[in-house]
Amino acid sequence: MDTAKPMRADARRNYERLVEEAKLAFGRHGVDASLEDIARNAGVGIGTLYRHFPTREALLETLLRDRFDSQAATARQLLDAPSPVDALRTWLLDIGRTSARYRGLSESMMTALTDETSRLYASCHAMQAGLSHLVERARDAGQLREDVTTQELLLLAHAVAWASEHVGTENAVDRLFDLVFDGLRVS
Repeated sequence: MDTAKPMRADARRNYERLVEEAKLAFGRHGVDASLEDIARNAGVGIGTLYRHFPTREALLETLLRDRFDSQAATARQLLDAPSPVDALRTWLLDIGRTSARYRGLSESMMTALTDETSRLYASCHAMQAGLSHLVERARDAGQLREDVTTQELLLLAHAVAWASEHVGTENAVDRLFDLVFDGLRVS
């Protein structure tokens, strides 16, 4: 039973403004964007930001939780796709695009996967479990190299996202991912 009191209307508005400003700031400046600037642009003090989000990671987790839950659900849906390797590619490309949305996010996500105390840990692991099923299905169908692991694919997706930050072209994630993924398929 949830015994938490509902947020007051002004607190809810502050929370929503902080989330919107964080999306904008992280999109423009990456995950290391100034929290003070986020608070100021939301029209609140830094103390209000920290009351809602005690750490930068807590703010990131709020921004990403729905996206990660959606990616876990997408993985379950893709298990019924006709081509296991195309389903895997679709999912990995989506995670690459998500990671590239905020400069520096890939590193935060990879750290969260190994830190059980991280607020992103549970969300990242649910997402990774979905990927594991897609990998097994593609491998069982003989469409993915036997020696490729789920962890390696996740690292590659994040590496592509990181590299795309430095390429600067509009479709960098898609182009780089196509190059990498072609090497993973069974010939």
